[in-house]
Amino acid sequence: MEPLATGYGLIEGPVWDAARGLLFSDVIGGGVFCFSPATGKVEPVLEHRRGIGGMALHENGGLIVSGRNISWKGAELEDAAVLLDREEIPAAVGFNDLTTDPEGRIYVGSLAFSPVGAAEEPKPGHLHLIDLDGSTRVLADGIMLTNGLGVSPDGSKLYHSDSLSGGVFVYDRSPDGSVGERRLFGPVSEGHADGLALSTDGAVWVAVAGGGCVIAFNPDGSERTRLPVPLPMVTSVCFGGDDLRDLYVVTGSRGADSDRAGTVYRTRTEVPGLPVAPAQVRISDFGKG
Repeated sequence: MEPLATGYGLIEGPVWDAARGLLFSDVIGGGVFCFSPATGKVEPVLEHRRGIGGMALHENGGLIVSGRNISWKGAELEDAAVLLDREEIPAAVGFNDLTTDPEGRIYVGSLAFSPVGAAEEPKPGHLHLIDLDGSTRVLADGIMLTNGLGVSPDGSKLYHSDSLSGGVFVYDRSPDGSVGERRLFGPVSEGHADGLALSTDGAVWVAVAGGGCVIAFNPDGSERTRLPVPLPMVTSVCFGGDDLRDLYVVTGSRGADSDRAGTVYRTRTEVPGLPVAPAQVRISDFGKG
């Protein structure tokens, strides 16, 4: 694991942008940043509230970000639109990780308690879909701590980390974006399943928060490999680089000797990552804010 950038509270939401590099958020410190492989430097991209746990590129520019709502953020500060608000979801306090499907829809999980800060009694949240026309659907409930999401290479499956329910789960996925009943795919016992990414061969690469590693599961759910990470709080992963064989691994400070120890790491893999489609949810119908 090659350290690339450090000094953050809790890094989350890594997204590869071929034009710029690796985008990531700091849940504790706030903001979105970009690591440029060309220069080795990190530059701020978005000054923002804290709590962004997931991000995606948008087809027309800008970023989809989570937090107290799901928003589109453009290049200018005044360019913003709310796609899904917590006020629309009974008992929701916010939203965590998200992903897109090949058509550009957005999958995201809602939180019914705050997993960061003061200890709260865990309460189940939901899995939501934001469709291309901006309409939203609740696809599943009973998710104790929603985290990483990803779609299989053929689009037939949706993978979903539930950090308090024992690992990564899988849903059969229909062409309209709806899903069937969830079932356990990859158990994680030493630590908690967090962010995930898919490779082109269908393997699911999962960050293990508190476990100090990344686990790669084969498409049949068997464990392929474990990659040790220098810090225990491994929060998410993302494939990048010109050939998508750079695996970026991001971490938080919990378990380290500083509250600003969150670090971005990089390692090489034999198989390339699966490209994640940009969101294509229509923005023009939403008000600014």
